[in-house]
Amino acid sequence: MKSPDFDYASIRTQAMQSLFATLDNYCEGTIVVDSGARIVWMNDRYAQRFGLPTAAEAIGREVEAVIPNSMMRDVVSSGQPILLDILETRDESFVVTRIPLRDDAGTVIGAVGFALFDNVQPLKTFYGRLGRMQQELAQTRKRLADERRTRYTFSNFVGSSPAAMEVKRQARRAARLEAPVLLLGETGTGKELLAQAIHAASPRADKPFIAVNVAAIPENLLEAEFFGTSPGAYTGADRKGRLGKFQLADSGTLFLDEIGDMPLALQAKLLRTIQEQEVEPLGSDRMVPVDVRIIAATSVNLARKLATGGFRADLYYRLAVLPLTLPPLRERLSDLEMLCESILEDIARQHAMPQRELDPTALALFRRCAWPGNIRELRNALEQAAMLTDHARLGEHEFRAIITPIATTPPTTNPLQTWDSAIADFERKLITETLANCNGRVSEAARQLQMGRATLYKKIAALGLSSTI
Repeated sequence: MKSPDFDYASIRTQAMQSLFATLDNYCEGTIVVDSGARIVWMNDRYAQRFGLPTAAEAIGREVEAVIPNSMMRDVVSSGQPILLDILETRDESFVVTRIPLRDDAGTVIGAVGFALFDNVQPLKTFYGRLGRMQQELAQTRKRLADERRTRYTFSNFVGSSPAAMEVKRQARRAARLEAPVLLLGETGTGKELLAQAIHAASPRADKPFIAVNVAAIPENLLEAEFFGTSPGAYTGADRKGRLGKFQLADSGTLFLDEIGDMPLALQAKLLRTIQEQEVEPLGSDRMVPVDVRIIAATSVNLARKLATGGFRADLYYRLAVLPLTLPPLRERLSDLEMLCESILEDIARQHAMPQRELDPTALALFRRCAWPGNIRELRNALEQAAMLTDHARLGEHEFRAIITPIATTPPTTNPLQTWDSAIADFERKLITETLANCNGRVSEAARQLQMGRATLYKKIAALGLSSTI
């Protein structure tokens, strides 16, 4: 509540006069113009800076006639202040501030300007730092954008074997479509490379490609990683919130590697996000729309996980609209020479070392190997050999200590079928026969097998059977 002993209007007027007097005393110059940008007051010190003997010579003149580069007219016209600027004159520079003047009704009646000081070196240092920060920010943004672009195209998927050509044919077809793609294959077969190639050949090629390895993220962080967090969603969370992978991939492609390792609890939320194209950040009660194309990959047997309840059937069918199976290296041995040449070229470029060639004896050895790690294992072997020798040609000798060929002599006993494959064969035979006896009626077959109908449907899908047998 205002005290009756104080005249607030008088105090404000005195304060303004005192502020003006202080600035006028300490600044290099002060100027006041009217609504037509004509000078109504100027201190002598400032007038002399512009070649006038006294300030009286400037009164009534348009401001530009005295200060050629003045922006006082802009302040009067716009009614907006210019709080910090550099005024360049023929002989010197000033750091200036310009403020509009208004009457009690709020109408602009003029403007006041102060030349704060004529040594602009401090501000030049500031602007220099600001310029460097802006340049670093632009470079960081460019690097981030580059990281979100693909490095590989279909030309990087090396191979001319029938198996490799068929995969590339299917992948090129998938690139033209918007449906989710599920890449299946053993570890090291090139699933991420193919995912990048599909994105690079798609209409989304100039948009982000965001890759996330589900198996590499702790389970308790997966939800925040995928869907983001709202400000202060939990203790230790970023106060500004954090974008999830779906939002980072908006308008582009999200690559979900090792999707088979996703916890069941998160699979339901992932399914909803894919279906509805919207995410709910952790700790938020609002939905954020996203436009994301999904490419998923796994090296585990998803059909088997489906049958055992380790993976949701509805999510599987949503992801496997366009399933592609990448062949293991042992099924495309005719591509070995071409793959080795490409990998050796990349190794030489990456490590700035001489280009190596592969001797026929090394290729013969490679064809006798099982390659459980596929192309990744092949690259590792070539890289080790290139690092450990100075020879221009890499022969069988350079690889003997690195890889082990399959035994050429037959084993003394026949290899036994694994437990899992034996169980799968038994289930396939039993379900096929039961469905045939029931004329394809799943409900009746489930009753005879004494299992739930949903469970039987999952096993039918996992085993690649048809319910119309």
